[in-house]
Amino acid sequence: MTHRISRRARVLGASIGAGMLIPLVAAATPAAAATPQVSCTSAKAGLAAKLQRDITAALANRTGTIAVGLYDRSTKTNCSLRSSTAYDSASVVKVTVLATLLWDAKKHNRYLTQREADLAKAMITKSDNASTSTLWRQLGLTKIKGFLTAAGMTQTKPGADGYWGLTQITVRDEQKLLALTTAKNSVLSDNARAYILKLMGQVVSSQRWGTPAGAPAGVAVHVKNGWLSRATHGWRVHSVGTFKGGGHDYTITVLTHGNSTMQYGINTIQAVAKVIHKDLAAS
Repeated sequence: MTHRISRRARVLGASIGAGMLIPLVAAATPAAAATPQVSCTSAKAGLAAKLQRDITAALANRTGTIAVGLYDRSTKTNCSLRSSTAYDSASVVKVTVLATLLWDAKKHNRYLTQREADLAKAMITKSDNASTSTLWRQLGLTKIKGFLTAAGMTQTKPGADGYWGLTQITVRDEQKLLALTTAKNSVLSDNARAYILKLMGQVVSSQRWGTPAGAPAGVAVHVKNGWLSRATHGWRVHSVGTFKGGGHDYTITVLTHGNSTMQYGINTIQAVAKVIHKDLAAS
């Protein structure tokens, strides 16, 4: 596959996320099973039941396969739906690529080079595909798998043959990654965590849809989205975000496929996000 593309093509590439780099091949069809239900627990009286009811209502009559994860440290609140269902990552994997780069640099007791910093910024803030491919090749599967092991992200399977957008991800593992970026731990240094959040806080305005929808004023928002259309399961549209303020410290992951259009997937994610933000703000 050639990587010599015009400026217009690069701009289009940024707008379609990982789509440019992905071959149209069939994905395995998940086995049929009973429809799972939203499950919530919380240390705050009444909050779990409210979230469970409101997230379920937000998803009523939405087509596609939707997975949801929420964790709020402040109220010890957990919600999940299809937490172990695998999805093609599209550009959401770019947070994992950045985390791997920083984890590996820490192991070698070095700072990122200016070149790496430039690539990382373009990868996260503009969802630049060429930058992601460069860092993916530089790191290689051994280092990427090493980070996943260190992070306990055992359900994440890196895409083969350079197709990072076909990495298999789950809500459970994305929530683990977001937890590592938002609290002190032995995997990512404090500087690395701050750097990831800084870039996720600088995502261009046209890509700040998804989990930030409905976030109250004064809440710090960090987001990374992914979107990709393939021959099977239609559009994959995903959003991961971290939120802090108003007495809460929480992370949200929503993964979807089987969307008829990208906007349909965005609307589904935002319907879920709005009720989560509203319920937490009122608790």
